[in-house]
Amino acid sequence: MAAPTSKALSSAKLKKFLCDLALGVGKIHLKYFGKVAYIDRKEGAGLVTEADHKSEKYALQKIFKNFPKSTIITEETGKHAGTGELVWILDPLDGTTNYAHGFPWFCVSIAVHENGKPRAGVIYQPLTKELFYAEKGRGATRNGKKITVSKTTELRDALLGTGFYYTTGKKLAEEVEIFRKVQDKALGVRRPGSAAMDLAYMSCGIYDGFWERGLSSWDVAAGMILIEEAGGKVTDYRGNPTVVDSGELVATNGILHSPILELIRG
Repeated sequence: MAAPTSKALSSAKLKKFLCDLALGVGKIHLKYFGKVAYIDRKEGAGLVTEADHKSEKYALQKIFKNFPKSTIITEETGKHAGTGELVWILDPLDGTTNYAHGFPWFCVSIAVHENGKPRAGVIYQPLTKELFYAEKGRGATRNGKKITVSKTTELRDALLGTGFYYTTGKKLAEEVEIFRKVQDKALGVRRPGSAAMDLAYMSCGIYDGFWERGLSSWDVAAGMILIEEAGGKVTDYRGNPTVVDSGELVATNGILHSPILELIRG
């Protein structure tokens, strides 16, 4: 049987493939969680484990077997250029530092762009068995149930998420100062260490907002689709529409977008 082209890729086929792929990667996460034998350090980019490499290898093989003309952009081995209409943006294990230390906040994040436009995304946390899925124009779900962003109207009632990425010195001081200003106005701010999971929790109303700089496309591509399909708003720090490789992101329920932007822009 010939591999399907993007023209034959129905919503149902895409959803099944993406969700099955995420679940398969999640099984690899579970196999090595708490038993990591190999840990290396990437210059300026944190840790990498055998689970990262094996998860990525598994995902690449599955995608290329089913969609051989695809382009794939992935954290560990970069860009695999193809000639087809589909671009897959993949983080096989987001939150590796957490994972390597047994801290249960990590996930697999996969997004699909078609003809230069976002089409669908999936984020899966295998420990909690939370499967987030969204497709453009079709809404967002968490374990099959429709989700929406929060309806929180006041910053003083808001729980927000953020991250500092791998910054030091002056840049870190700037991020900490933004954190201080936001924490001073919000109910609380969390920094658990996986941007993809933070965005998934933003999409289902657990977080009311999220911001971070220094992000890569694989950190945010799936989460951006989830949030927008759940009714939220995503921009850069200036309030302009953002793209997956802009390196910065502010995501909110829409209601709180302006006050959060004002705080983080200083």
